[in-house]
Amino acid sequence: MTILFLPGAGGSAAFWKPVADRLGRACHLFCWPGLGDEPPAPGIAGIEDLVALVRARMAGPVDLVAQSMGGLVALKLALAEPGRVRRLVLTATSGGVPVADLGGVDWRAEYYAAYPRAARWIGETREDLSAAIGTVAAPTLLLWGDSDPISPVAVGERLRALLPHATLHVLPGADHDLAQTHAAAAAALIEEHLT
Repeated sequence: MTILFLPGAGGSAAFWKPVADRLGRACHLFCWPGLGDEPPAPGIAGIEDLVALVRARMAGPVDLVAQSMGGLVALKLALAEPGRVRRLVLTATSGGVPVADLGGVDWRAEYYAAYPRAARWIGETREDLSAAIGTVAAPTLLLWGDSDPISPVAVGERLRALLPHATLHVLPGADHDLAQTHAAAAAALIEEHLT
């Protein structure tokens, strides 16, 4: 079973490398053209284009492991391709629920300061999948940090309530980049979920 690792708006394929290396399985680490420091690519101008990019790599059933904005891509794929998404791991994501309503801070100014050449469309992405999420059949692991101001634990709790087959694990002291700072703990939980 191939694992597809989807980063957040930082866009770098290297984001998931500390976890992927610990899992030692067949995987593909995506980068998002035009986001973070990644160079733009023709035809990538929104979330739907990222969904199409991942869909093109789904030769058979896959496991999706996604962080932050990548979780929105993963959930859209799970809704559109239910027979091809075996399991989901969503970390520190909006997951298509209104994060601001749940106490999440606005990340855009800090993001554009860090990545001044990043595509502007990412800051305008707002999609509420709350009404559809309950139809996702894939068993889902939700990984959250209790120190994440962008996607606080309340977001993970909302997703756990909406997803019919979800388990939430909160990592003490972890922030939005828990896949890097808590890679060993994240990898162990992901390994257990995917097995």
